[in-house]
Amino acid sequence: MLLVVGVYVVAGNLVNGVGGGTKALAKGSVPGVYQALVQKWGNLCSAINPALLAAQLYQESGWNPDVTSHADARGIAQFIPSTWATHGIDGDGDGDRDIWDPNDAIPSAASYDCELAKYVKDVPGDVTNNMLAAYNAGAYRVIRAGGVPAISETQNYVKRIRTLEESFAAPVSRVDPSKQAAGAIYYAQKKLGTPYLWGGTGTAEQGGRFDCSGLTQAAYETVGITLPRVANDQYNAGPHPARDELLPGDLVFFSDDLTNSRAIRHVGIYVGGGYMIDAPRTGAVIRFDPIDTPDYFGATRVTEDGAKALPTTV
Repeated sequence: MLLVVGVYVVAGNLVNGVGGGTKALAKGSVPGVYQALVQKWGNLCSAINPALLAAQLYQESGWNPDVTSHADARGIAQFIPSTWATHGIDGDGDGDRDIWDPNDAIPSAASYDCELAKYVKDVPGDVTNNMLAAYNAGAYRVIRAGGVPAISETQNYVKRIRTLEESFAAPVSRVDPSKQAAGAIYYAQKKLGTPYLWGGTGTAEQGGRFDCSGLTQAAYETVGITLPRVANDQYNAGPHPARDELLPGDLVFFSDDLTNSRAIRHVGIYVGGGYMIDAPRTGAVIRFDPIDTPDYFGATRVTEDGAKALPTTV
C-alpha cells in the first residue's frame, strides 16, 4: 500500500515530459549497425530528426532489411519499386541505388521525407505532421485540406509516428510518471512465488504461470494497457528514463548487447530500491531481483499512447 501511495505522490510532484526540439537517440534504441546512419540522415532537414526517422523505420520494417510486404514494399524502409525509382538515392556513394541495402534505403527515407516537407511547407500547421500526412495520404490531399486531412488512417499514422518518436528519443527532461504504474505493480506482487514457464502468459491451461514478458504484459493489461508479447518490443512502449530517474512501475530491460534494443532478452517491473519483480528463468519463481547487473540495458516508462503506437507485427 505504501508503494501505491508513493507512486501517486511522485506522480503529483513531477511535471514536464520529453522536451521538443532536435531529438538525440535513446541509448540502444536503434540497432548499432544502423545508428550512425539514422543519426546522420535524421538531421537532413528541419522537418525530421533522428528519433522520428527511427520511428518510421521501426514502424515500417522493425529494422528488418529483408522484409517484403503484401503490397510489395521492400527492405528496411519499405519502398514500393515505383516510389523507389523516383525517390531512391545512392546513399553510400557506391554507384548504385539498392532498395535492399540499408545504406541506400535509410538515406532515401530521410530524403523522401524532406522532399515531402518541401511540398507542404506553405500548408498551415506543424510542418512535420503535414509531412507525415503527405507520406501517408499524398501531398495533394494535405495541400487541399490545409493540413492533416480528415482521414482516420492518416490522422492515426501521424499520431502513431509522433508517439513512437518519443520512444526513440533520449529524454531532455524528467519523464512524466505513469498513472497506471501502481496497478501493474500490484498485479505483479500477487504473482510472487509463481513458477516460471517459458512462453507463459498466465492462462488457466498454463497453470497461471508466466515468462518474463508474459508477466509484464499481463500486469499492464490489468490497467488497460496492451503491450506486445516480447520484451524487445515492449522497450518501445514509452520514453526511457535514466537509471537515477527510475520510478516504480517502469519496465527494466536486460541484454547481452547493450547497443541494440532488438537483442533484449529479459524484462522486469521496477519496484524501487534497485529491485524489480521478474520471472527469471526455468526452475525459478517470480521474485524480487536486483537490477544493477552488467547486462542492464535500460528502462521504459510505459504510456497508453506509446503502447497503442506500436506496430502489431515487427
